[in-house]
Amino acid sequence: MQNASPKLFSLEASAGYDPTIISYIQNAAQHGLYEIRGLGAKRRLPHFDDLVFLGASLTRYPLEGYREKCSTKTLLGTRYASRPIELEIPITIAGMSFGSLSANVKEALGRAATALGTSTTTGDGGMTSEERLSSKTLVYQCLPSRYGFNPNDLRKADAIEIVIGQGAKPGGGGLLLGQKINPRVAEMRTLPAGVDQRSACRHPDWTGSDDLTIKIQELRELTDWEKPIYVKVGASRPFNDVKLAVQAGADVVVVDGMQGGTAATQSVFIEHVGIPTLAAVRQAVNALEEMNMKGQVQLIVSGGIRTGADVAKALAMGADAVSIGQGVLFALGCNSETYLQDGEHHPAIEDYVKMGTAPTYCHHCHTGQCPVGITTQDPILEKRLEPEVGAARLRNYFNTLTMELTTIARACGKQNVHHLEREDLVALTLEAAAMAQLPLAGTDWIPGMPSR
Repeated sequence: MQNASPKLFSLEASAGYDPTIISYIQNAAQHGLYEIRGLGAKRRLPHFDDLVFLGASLTRYPLEGYREKCSTKTLLGTRYASRPIELEIPITIAGMSFGSLSANVKEALGRAATALGTSTTTGDGGMTSEERLSSKTLVYQCLPSRYGFNPNDLRKADAIEIVIGQGAKPGGGGLLLGQKINPRVAEMRTLPAGVDQRSACRHPDWTGSDDLTIKIQELRELTDWEKPIYVKVGASRPFNDVKLAVQAGADVVVVDGMQGGTAATQSVFIEHVGIPTLAAVRQAVNALEEMNMKGQVQLIVSGGIRTGADVAKALAMGADAVSIGQGVLFALGCNSETYLQDGEHHPAIEDYVKMGTAPTYCHHCHTGQCPVGITTQDPILEKRLEPEVGAARLRNYFNTLTMELTTIARACGKQNVHHLEREDLVALTLEAAAMAQLPLAGTDWIPGMPSR
């Protein structure tokens, strides 16, 4: 009998050195440079997908969707501000800068937010006239770079967000490569045009929470105690960071998990620094509850919020609102395959090919060559995103999220989306159960905690 063919061990991939790792090593050896890219983590992380709701049956009474209302109104900044933020929905637009995004996109964000009754956020680099004129409710970011910081613009805003860190790169500063620094961006940031910009990783005005307290007081005095003060932290040690932010006087704390995106940073930051949003929410809520500040200080959660189900789960875990960045870009047309023009292929398709990528796989936000005109300052490319068209797409997206959110809330018997609670959720995996401190589905067991 003839022996069987020998097993081809050479075709088996190594777990520790799979094709991705081998490619990384060979690229590093060839160029001696780390990778810089945009958007968020590519690998699978524990997420809200690992949770499910316990819809009403005999033990709970559901609401009739066509007859019984479910409120989505949201109030932010009630602790000290004389003019807290009143929103129609608990879904806001995250800070994304002019420089990272085109002026047309910033206008589209403002138009959509105004129509939806929610807020948008300036991002690094200052306030553009397009965004202020189109946004009814605008949050002004104060970042370590101080790029574009203008006290007069700050007074024009409706809230102030002090950015300590970002979920995609906690402990790291921002990047804006020279190809995106056109003369207008350079003037706003007081930088030379066409030169790479690397932001500071920490604020020059303070070295600890005591100094942050002084800065918050200064900003309150500057705005006559009218504006809510947000403090945003990248999720790494959210339990202690939230406590320090509250102690320093924040009205609202924003916790940004590692699934959050960025315009540009080192891939090693995106993939290996910070903790998942799911774990961060639980720790942030624990901190507020331990301080007896739940309800007095509002919590906004960001980082990988994509669907109405994600929003509902964040609220049920204790958040007051969510903030979305990457989902907004995708709604505007980022990575879209559907561009057609007069029956012919849109030139964006050819531009994807030129960059060596394709829709769905593009992480080239940092290059300034965005084929759909979103993350660019190129005067030709940015025209591909018309503000009114982008605003309409974003309105549709947020309206869909809101309908999904209220559908879930009604199914759990809630007349207000803010009445969703932890008891409405269970976890599908051990990791999610431990991180979210929720029972594993079908049991009363929370890993790491005594059984009830």
